[in-house]
Amino acid sequence: MVDIDIFDEVPIFQLLDADERKVLAEQVSQKQFKKGQVIFKAGEPGGLAYVIQKGTVHVSIKDVNNETVVVDIADDGGIVGMSSLLAGESHQTTAVAMEDTTAIEIDRNDIMILINTKPMAGLDMLTIVEKHLRSAHELMRTRVARNLNEEFDENESFGERMADVVARFGGSWKFVILFGVVLLVYVLANTQLSQPWDPYPFILLNLFLSMLAAIQAPIIMMSQNRQDAKDRVRSELDYRVNLKAELEIEELLQRVGEIEKALGEMRMEGDAEE
Repeated sequence: MVDIDIFDEVPIFQLLDADERKVLAEQVSQKQFKKGQVIFKAGEPGGLAYVIQKGTVHVSIKDVNNETVVVDIADDGGIVGMSSLLAGESHQTTAVAMEDTTAIEIDRNDIMILINTKPMAGLDMLTIVEKHLRSAHELMRTRVARNLNEEFDENESFGERMADVVARFGGSWKFVILFGVVLLVYVLANTQLSQPWDPYPFILLNLFLSMLAAIQAPIIMMSQNRQDAKDRVRSELDYRVNLKAELEIEELLQRVGEIEKALGEMRMEGDAEE
């Protein structure tokens, strides 16, 4: 029989009294997992859950880009695999022991005994499962929303950075005022000096202005093209976030409904046996 004190650290079992914990302790079994050992994989039957007695377990899923995303870290007193056990469906996540781990294995019969002896524990389990689902869905949703500014800044070249600097400066009041002052000084100097280097109609000045415009225009267009690329990626990410949020809400409602149905069936089975 496992130590009944372990149930003090598990939220869904904290309502049990000493006798009820003893009954549950007599039903469950203790398992040992080595570091790196897979406790269960996504797609496997979800008939068992594990309460971590000692050690650390990472629970992960594969996102749309086939990248591994850690959705939960269970340590002493944590529980993994409970939602699949209650729903009676395959695991949607993979649990791996990150160090030598001792866990208590629980099956559906153990949970049925628990609900029969403490009916309110069913509501507590539903609350915990709901919390885990929300954490997983929130993590997946936030992974879709990337920081576009950081991604573009990491990949931009020196020329692209200079184009952005020139475009920002050329479109500011600082540039307008400074350029106006330079033009005013240039015109006054060439009208007041006895031997001006560019007398009226300021042909040299017109040449400088034409050269400046010829250089400034394509630089500003380069910066605008980069901004257009950012806007296109941002629009695509907005669409993906909205689509994923809709799918997650539908999945959450379906999973909660399945869990409620499973708990109701287990309760009815317990009443029938009585």
